[in-house]
Amino acid sequence: MASSAPVPRADPAEMLKEAALRLFAEHGIDGVTVRQIAEGAGQKNHAAVGYHFGSKEALVRAVIVHGARLIDDLRNRMLDDLEARSGPARLFDVTDLLVRSSLLPSDPPWSDCYNRFVVMIQLSNRRLFMDAVDGQWNSGYQRCLDHARRLMADVAPTLVNQRLLFMGAALGGILSARESELADTSRPHPTWTDPATLARVAQALAAILEGGPAPD
Repeated sequence: MASSAPVPRADPAEMLKEAALRLFAEHGIDGVTVRQIAEGAGQKNHAAVGYHFGSKEALVRAVIVHGARLIDDLRNRMLDDLEARSGPARLFDVTDLLVRSSLLPSDPPWSDCYNRFVVMIQLSNRRLFMDAVDGQWNSGYQRCLDHARRLMADVAPTLVNQRLLFMGAALGGILSARESELADTSRPHPTWTDPATLARVAQALAAILEGGPAPD
C-alpha cells in the first residue's frame, strides 16, 4: 500500500516574517521583541530571529521588501493590462489602480497589515524604509505617477508635485486607517465593508490631483 506524501512544513523564516508584520503593525517596531516574534511564529527557540535573519533590523528589512515586492508585482501587472486597453484615460483610473493594487489578495497578514506597517515605519524610521526599498520595488508606483503627470500636463510642475505628494500621503493614511478599523472584530464596519467605499477613496484621491480654484 502506497504511503501518502508527507505534508510540507511551513518555512520558519516566512512564519517569522508574517508574525513580525502583524506585531509591528499592531505595536510598532520598538514595541515588539524578538522573543515575541519567535513566539508569534510558533518557534520554541527564541533565538530564531537571529538564526534566520541575523538581527531584528534585518528582519524588518525583509518584511519591508517582501510586502513591497508583492504590491509592485501586482501593480505592474494591473498597469500592463490597463495600458493594453489604452489607459489610464482619467486621473481616477490612476488612483483607482493605486488603491486596488495596495490591497494584496494574498493570505493574511500581507493583505490586512502591510499598509499599517508601512505608515508606521515611515513615521518612526523613514530612513530604514527607504534604504530597504532602495528604489527597487516601486516601479509600478512611479509608472502611475508618470500617467498622472501626463494627465495633468496643463498644471504647473511644482503644483503637480505637491498634489502627488498629498495624494500619496492620503493613500497610505486612508488604507492604514481601513486596516486598523477592520482589525477590530468587536463591532461592524459598514463603511469599510461597503463594496463602493474603495471607489470613493479613489475618487477622493483623484480630487486631490485635480485640485480646485486657488484660494483668495
